[in-house]
Amino acid sequence: MTERIPLLLLPGLLNDAELWRDQLTALEDIAACTVGDLTRGDTMQAVTDAVLAQAPPRFALAGFSMGGFVAQQIVRTAPERVLRLALIGTSIRADSPERAAQRATQVASVRLPGRFNGFGDTLMRSYIDVSRLDDEGLVQRVRAMTARLGAGVFLQQSALQRVDGHDVLSGYQDPLLIVCGANDRITPVSISEEMQALVPHSTLVVVPGSGHLVPMEKPAEVSAALRAWLLRD
Repeated sequence: MTERIPLLLLPGLLNDAELWRDQLTALEDIAACTVGDLTRGDTMQAVTDAVLAQAPPRFALAGFSMGGFVAQQIVRTAPERVLRLALIGTSIRADSPERAAQRATQVASVRLPGRFNGFGDTLMRSYIDVSRLDDEGLVQRVRAMTARLGAGVFLQQSALQRVDGHDVLSGYQDPLLIVCGANDRITPVSISEEMQALVPHSTLVVVPGSGHLVPMEKPAEVSAALRAWLLRD
């Protein structure tokens, strides 16, 4: 039997292993998967150090959304441990004033008195495609995951500084996969195209009919893209 490839999967804001549920199953024949815990640490470097402490010695690395920024910091911190990189629904841009203001508004709403119930209707409309808002199975999976992690994790992760990642991708030589939902409102396709332009040998996969949460919205497409990337020479 061929040895499986160590694959470190990093979830996004208020996400845990549930984000990668379908990929964990679909890739188990070729990948020995670990899901990083991004709930420990008050700075991006502290989160990175905590993830690396629990990671295999060397690994393929896939980061979704906020996890993409952690992945970039891992490449800065321990490039010798990263075999190849996948950036999914993420960015290499530091927070714009508009995105920082949006994040501040979200944080303020979470600080209001009352029970934290995860992503409500407003956030859900930002995170999943409009065509899936009536998909109760998907919506309840997202709500349960985000509620389980809770307000404290939301505030901690929202405070992590997202820094510019052009330095990571400029000159990147190993296999690079970039995936985004065609209708992603958090990290639009133009950002993924910008990343691809920095690494000409990279592969960009734009997934039709998906919003930001593409690993959950279109799991088969994401799994197929990850499989091709893992098997690429």
